[in-house]
Amino acid sequence: MSDSLPFLPFALPDIGEEEIAEVVDTLRSGWITTGPKAKRFEEDFTTYLGDASLQSLAVNSATAGLHLALEALGIGPGDEVITTTHTFTATAEVVRYLGADVKLVDIDPATMCIDVNAVEAAITPRTKAVMPVHYAGLSADMPALLALAKKHGLKVVEDAAHALPTTCGGKLIGTLDSDVTVFSFYANKTITTGEGGMVVTRNAELAKRMKVMRLHGMNRDAFDRFTAKVPSWYYEIVAPGFKYNLTDIAAALGLHQLRRADTFQKRREQIATMFNEGLAGLPVMTPPLAKAGDLHAWHLYVLRLADGAGIHRDALIERLFAAGIGCSVHYIPLHLQPYWRDRYHLKAESFPHSQRAFENMLSLPLYTRMTDSDVRRVVDAVRSALV
Repeated sequence: MSDSLPFLPFALPDIGEEEIAEVVDTLRSGWITTGPKAKRFEEDFTTYLGDASLQSLAVNSATAGLHLALEALGIGPGDEVITTTHTFTATAEVVRYLGADVKLVDIDPATMCIDVNAVEAAITPRTKAVMPVHYAGLSADMPALLALAKKHGLKVVEDAAHALPTTCGGKLIGTLDSDVTVFSFYANKTITTGEGGMVVTRNAELAKRMKVMRLHGMNRDAFDRFTAKVPSWYYEIVAPGFKYNLTDIAAALGLHQLRRADTFQKRREQIATMFNEGLAGLPVMTPPLAKAGDLHAWHLYVLRLADGAGIHRDALIERLFAAGIGCSVHYIPLHLQPYWRDRYHLKAESFPHSQRAFENMLSLPLYTRMTDSDVRRVVDAVRSALV
């Protein structure tokens, strides 16, 4: 590593004084678990999406949100849910929580999002839902997926962990015609609550079920019980629920992070543009861009090495780390992971596009606290390794 420059991490959250003050206010208020700020965060999120017909439910992770969504849709043993192999295991594991089976399919090599034709080919009489992933902040082909789902009577749950704010056909992800959309606010996401997520739906029955299951299957919110001005100790357990609520401490961060979401996106896009320009002419494939008129959230900047790169992906990562630059790989596909590979007898050759992408890809640092000189440093290090 360079002695003269500090290590440049792969990701850092952008926490401002307003977030800090809001968290301190929460701590002083005496209300630190789910309460008024979590409720405000939900309301603000619906307002941000700009569709009053939506309901937003704050949860303690996107994984929790995906689980709640599938449970509310009635997914269970004997059912199949289709998703992409090119994702983090959370997308698929929630299907197994419910005793249903996962059907993994390949990606479109151009967008690295789920391949709609592969989805159609994977549908069986057991298929009940499809979960597209908006990879790296780029929208999947939702018009085609929604049409396919309607044709076959399938439910659609969008894994939008990377997709705030992303648009498809000019509409924000979260406002499309899917059944449920789930966002992530993990530490490295485009906005963060440390850990956390948001579930969005315009189906009132699904929202009601997810709200009950979010907190132990109770028939009323804990917030309502503990803020009532008259005795309200009575509650009923109507289902064996989960513990998936978001705390007010986390929501305090989210209230201000959400207000900065558009500013964050613009800076991420600037950094991505600098990367695109700085890496032009190298034996690499830069990330696909959003369609004209649409927004890419730029959660990740995923670079793919071309055949003539002259260096293996792993060696490039080692070179970058030696230069004091953190990077990562998104993802080791699920078909290579022991649990999924062995349970479903998966072969790499069944997922050629994901497999090839994995072998040649790395994610460069991309976060709003990066300076222009940080970006140039990354570009220079990549160019040095490839030229």
